Amino acid sequence: MKHKWIAVILITLLIGLQVRLWFGKNSISDYNSMQEQIAQLRQQNANLEQRNALLKADIEDLELGIDSMEERARNELGLIKEGETFYRILPKE
Repeated sequence: MKHKWIAVILITLLIGLQVRLWFGKNSISDYNSMQEQIAQLRQQNANLEQRNALLKADIEDLELGIDSMEERARNELGLIKEGETFYRILPKE
């Protein structure tokens, strides 16, 4: 009789632990969802690191001096120096 109660208690504890493992707080499903969130955050971090690297390169180019600013003004704003002739070559259609 004593052995039956011990077996019942142990089985009840095992079932309780299994329920908590599969359905409770910090369960396996919580773990899997956290792993997905971690993967998404790592991807976002990689994208932000790439953007930061590009911004850092732009800052370094601007710090180099007038040559980089002049090049940027020519490419982005179409500025021309005095005495220069501007030619625009259009592709044939």
